[in-house]
Amino acid sequence: MYGIYFQAHIPPAHCFLVIGILKSYEHIVFTRTLHVDKSILEFFTTQETVTTFLAIMDNLKKHDLIFNLQEMPNRLIHESV
Repeated sequence: MYGIYFQAHIPPAHCFLVIGILKSYEHIVFTRTLHVDKSILEFFTTQETVTTFLAIMDNLKKHDLIFNLQEMPNRLIHESV
């Protein structure tokens, strides 16, 4: 039910580009801003699409569009509702 969770730093000048690239791949990842001031975005993907997601993110890293991509415990599971 819950997806695989990642966070990454994306320089503000690249946010729209990175989000646009990710949106061009339908049903791969849900993206949203976690910390505006720190320019941290969070990504939710599924077990079925994580390989594709990571390949896209590796390509973005090679072009210095994202930094510090980390898989983390899904914060939605651990937050009290």
